[in-house]
Amino acid sequence: MRVRVDGQLTFNSLRQRIDAACHGFGLAYVPEDAVCQELKAGTLTRVLEEWCAPFPGYYLYYPTRKQHPTAFALFIDAIRYQDK
Repeated sequence: MRVRVDGQLTFNSLRQRIDAACHGFGLAYVPEDAVCQELKAGTLTRVLEEWCAPFPGYYLYYPTRKQHPTAFALFIDAIRYQDK
């Protein structure tokens, strides 16, 4: 199926995409955890749900575990314990 779409929107941030979808400008493919409130409020609706694979979580790769800067160590802790 081909669908011709007039117009085009380009955004630099996730929040801009979410806001545009909330205001009826089209569909937005975004992480579910970024739109939990909008989904609960009914501002956004899931579409093509069967095509969305579950998100297993974030992964972080870093080459060494020796002497991380404080900010990086805090970031690691925040990511590691976000669901706990």
